[in-house]
Amino acid sequence: MEISSSALRLPFLFLLVPLLLFFLLSPWNPLHNLSGGGDSAGRRAQFPPKSLTSISPPPAEPRSPPRRDHNSATARNPLDPLTVGEIHRVRSILSSYQPFLRHFPSIQSMSLDEPDKSRVLGWKSGDPIPSRKAFVIALLDNQSHLLTIDLDSGRVETHEISSGSGYPMLTMEDVVAAVQTAVSYPELEASAAARGLSVANLSCISPSPGWFGPDEEGKRILKVLCFSKQGTPNFYMRPLEGLVMTVDVDRREVLQFSDTGKGIPIPGRANTDYRFRPGNKPPEMERINPISMEQPRGPSFTVTDGHLVKWANWEFHLKPDQRAGLVVSRVVVRDSETGAARSVMYKGFPSELFVPYMDADEGWYFKSYMDAGEFGLGATAMPLVPLNDCPRNAYYMDGIFVSADGQPFVQSNMICLFERYAGDAAWRHSELTVSSGGQELREARAKVTLVARMAASVGNYDYTFDWEFQTDGLIKITVSLSGMLMVKGTVHDNMNQVQNQDEMGPLVSENAIGVVHDHFITFHLDMDVDGPNNTFVKVNLVKEENVEGKTPRKSYLKPKRHVAKTEDDARIKLSLYDPSEFHVVNPSRMSRLGNPSGYKVVPGGNAASLLDHSDPPQLRSAFTNNQIWVTPYNRSELWAGGLLVYQSHGDDTLDVWSQRNREIEDRDVVLWYTLGFHHVPCQEDFPVMPTVAASFQLKPVNFFERNPILTARPVFEEDLPVCRPSESASII
Repeated sequence: MEISSSALRLPFLFLLVPLLLFFLLSPWNPLHNLSGGGDSAGRRAQFPPKSLTSISPPPAEPRSPPRRDHNSATARNPLDPLTVGEIHRVRSILSSYQPFLRHFPSIQSMSLDEPDKSRVLGWKSGDPIPSRKAFVIALLDNQSHLLTIDLDSGRVETHEISSGSGYPMLTMEDVVAAVQTAVSYPELEASAAARGLSVANLSCISPSPGWFGPDEEGKRILKVLCFSKQGTPNFYMRPLEGLVMTVDVDRREVLQFSDTGKGIPIPGRANTDYRFRPGNKPPEMERINPISMEQPRGPSFTVTDGHLVKWANWEFHLKPDQRAGLVVSRVVVRDSETGAARSVMYKGFPSELFVPYMDADEGWYFKSYMDAGEFGLGATAMPLVPLNDCPRNAYYMDGIFVSADGQPFVQSNMICLFERYAGDAAWRHSELTVSSGGQELREARAKVTLVARMAASVGNYDYTFDWEFQTDGLIKITVSLSGMLMVKGTVHDNMNQVQNQDEMGPLVSENAIGVVHDHFITFHLDMDVDGPNNTFVKVNLVKEENVEGKTPRKSYLKPKRHVAKTEDDARIKLSLYDPSEFHVVNPSRMSRLGNPSGYKVVPGGNAASLLDHSDPPQLRSAFTNNQIWVTPYNRSELWAGGLLVYQSHGDDTLDVWSQRNREIEDRDVVLWYTLGFHHVPCQEDFPVMPTVAASFQLKPVNFFERNPILTARPVFEEDLPVCRPSESASII
């Protein structure tokens, strides 16, 4: 599977240069406290404001769900995210904390410090909420401060200054500082003029630099790239090729200015605008009439206390997260025969997203992003578009996050929850029984699922994450990719001009190369199948020879189970020619037939990293060296690329932890699964890419005594509303 490039991050990274100072002084400025009015949690302004970037007024958008007042919210569950009031309290505690009295630090992230897992598992609805704590990563004097704050006592409980490599996630304020520094640099004006532009014609953005050696030590740096925004909102298609500025974020200083592409033309603006306009010429195809799944009795799911989701036989906790985007926790499914709630997973979320570009040129080699740890999937989420991102009757959930000054802000409608029916069958069978005189048997059950969705717009790329729950106990996790290519300017406007086409890369439009790249998304899956203590079992499918030769068959497959004792046993590289199943079982819970209760990981389309293991980007993302890892549960091991990813060296990754080769048999274990895409761009990806997707499944294996939806009721005509089309469909 493949898709396109991700080079510049955060929707708010893209600052229109001539308006930069205006933003800094305006209500849209993220450096201002966004609280105000009747809502003490500000709403993050779209950056830059739509009214300032639109070339002409857009058509009316679908009506957004109503906004909620979060000021009075209180935690009802030990896993609920920090509330507006709690965030204000954390800021107040830090403001009076002795080490921060002279200078208040930059708050790079603030999240719930979750109670111990045993306490959460023992908690029942109606019990007192365990002590609420916040985990803060702050930056002061170029040092990363890791703090735990007890909200009940009002005290800083722990305070550690990180001694390892890496910095915390960037904030919007970091990005504003870097771009402001770059656009005021005198040499930029000369480079723009050499291309027939002024600085006012540019949009400049700030991708992360990766890490490539000691010259980058001791300072936080950002790369700044610029594009022409003349005549199009899609400036990604119009790069000033070869122009790269390296900025010291904290000192606000340009460390290096490089412009090696003054002879390379800026790709044209023709056909780059992707916005809908009523006068647009539609594709040459027959019209598709509007379609919608109607629910005359309303949705079948409920959301209690803001985060507890109940649907059909499922129950789970759902919350937004500034780094992970969407987190599902305490996932339980009801047994179809006993009605008992049975545990499947304690927690699941995307832990890291690695995007390396395959170009070693001076202006491209550093493009090897780790989006979750460098920018945050929740921080880059934007409101979902009703009726297009999410169907009618969807439920929307806001994120409450924290800006650099410690104030809360609202990421509106960043998650949606909805039921899906696409005409598929949950199960079916038809039979013509010849022995019974040709009696026809036909049985089918409609497949309805529940989807929890969020989308991160990390610069030019859009990542949609779906957690889809089926009534048969299966969970399908899908990542869909769309957005813009990151293109490279070239003197060529036709492949006929290129002698060595393999060296150049694919031409996707005149003077624009679509640079080959990868995407790897690593998921943290804390499986608790019928309880915390589980075992990972690799079921190899082995070819056996029919040596006895009593039948004409010469070979067949036989499953052979291998129980993983230690972490080394559970490092898995997927291969079509070494087929296996991957089970997480509870050896203490047996079915009536003596099989251990379990779930299995079912891979879908995937890709593996081909980078050299000693290549700096691969050192930092060594968690992609395997597609499956299993580690013992450790509450500090959440992020596959490490806690502090920005400019990290790769010394605190899943690969490093796993080298301890700890015991994992009949233990509380975490399974890590990496989903990968190779993307060789093509013309159809221009100017915005059609969505591509890849997925994997968590499927019950001997978890239920039989098909859990065997006795599900079919759908009958009288169950459905009568809808009559305004015009009869043509019958040919």
